[in-house]
Amino acid sequence: MNPASIATDKPKLLVLIGPTAVGKTRMSLDIAKAWNAEIISGDSIQVYKGMDIGTAKIKPDEQEGVPHHLIDICDPAHPFSVAEFQERCAALIPDIGSRGKLPFIVGGTGLYVESVAYGYDFAEVGSDDAFRGEMDRFALENGADALHDKLRAVDPEAAERLHPNDRRRVIRALEVHHLTGVTFTEQQKGQKKTSPYELCIIGLTMDRAVLYDRINERVDAMIEAGLVEEVRGLLERGVPADAVSMHGLGYKEIAHYLRGHLSLDGAVELLKRDTRHFAKRQLSWFRHMPDIHWIDAGENFNKNLQAIHAIIAGKFRMELEYTFNQPFDDGGNAQ
Repeated sequence: MNPASIATDKPKLLVLIGPTAVGKTRMSLDIAKAWNAEIISGDSIQVYKGMDIGTAKIKPDEQEGVPHHLIDICDPAHPFSVAEFQERCAALIPDIGSRGKLPFIVGGTGLYVESVAYGYDFAEVGSDDAFRGEMDRFALENGADALHDKLRAVDPEAAERLHPNDRRRVIRALEVHHLTGVTFTEQQKGQKKTSPYELCIIGLTMDRAVLYDRINERVDAMIEAGLVEEVRGLLERGVPADAVSMHGLGYKEIAHYLRGHLSLDGAVELLKRDTRHFAKRQLSWFRHMPDIHWIDAGENFNKNLQAIHAIIAGKFRMELEYTFNQPFDDGGNAQ
């Protein structure tokens, strides 16, 4: 039987993941154009309006005609959650497919991407508002590190993946343990690892030293592009310093500078360090995900792009003849 004739009832879902600064945005545009895809941002901070520089958000004039979803959809004061991301994707994915386009999630927020790819159910754990309030008060009185130490004591794996400043997710991990007696890590492991989609996941990786150099260069470029002014404007508009959005990389460090807790040089160095640590946690998270086809993004771009096209064609049993038969220009685009 010809593999191309094998049918499946599951809708197709393409996913591109990888640590910050690895080059997902550039790669995603060429992939999307080749496969007639629409991109769904899998970034937990790019959903917020006005948070552009610190998130390395793609600008409308850089999207090259590729539709992008879940960017600039809510106010920075709104606590956007993984459950809301799931709900939005549950509507977006079939809508994109119904128009003959390929749904394509691109991002580095591991929990967000994995929860959609494998249909995780977080509702069954429940919630305890009183416990959340107690943990919030504990964090305010004792600091983020003290709260993070509480998590490390009961769930060291979750503590390794979650930054101390990601208070909302740290509290949720503690809440899961409080309600069930089972750690957040074990609860995730217990989730089904079968997908409701015909799934193709591409992961970009890179030599650690090269990636860290790229991160440092990106932070310098963000400062040059006006990150300090962006954060100042958010605070002046009344976005609370403890809002979920302001826990994002770049925003919390620059907010510390603007409140006089750090020098600008100190804030920049802290941001570089925090971003490097974040990239390490991203890779740690992705290593636990199944079914990833890894590509070394530090190698030749055109060669990597052709390898990715081959993976997608094989996974989805589709052909993209011009990708393989036509030469590529210096930007990796089929001529």
